[in-house]
Amino acid sequence: MDCIFCKIINKEMPTDFIYEDESVVAFGDIRPSAPIHYLVVPREHIQSIIYLQKNHQEIISKLIFTAKNIAEKFGLKGYKLVFNVGREGGQIIDHLHLHLLGGWKNEAGKINV
Repeated sequence: MDCIFCKIINKEMPTDFIYEDESVVAFGDIRPSAPIHYLVVPREHIQSIIYLQKNHQEIISKLIFTAKNIAEKFGLKGYKLVFNVGREGGQIIDHLHLHLLGGWKNEAGKINV
């Protein structure tokens, strides 16, 4: 398999994990779309939301809960969680992942962290 996220998970490519456990990892996006942009990725290779099975319910919950905990750790007061699904939905890497985006400036010009 030639999946870049699998290579990152297996530590075949250097990446600084901000979170890691037995089922998920999290790290910074190399092309951030926000001041703070992390990816939360299951260790199991699941191509996309389209390929989810009933037995994947726990991992989806884990991805969302992990993103929430990372947002709290970094003091984000507001943020977006995004799954891109398929090429038409903006998915570039064929490995399920959740984007955690935040850190935008508020009306007073201060970053919301």
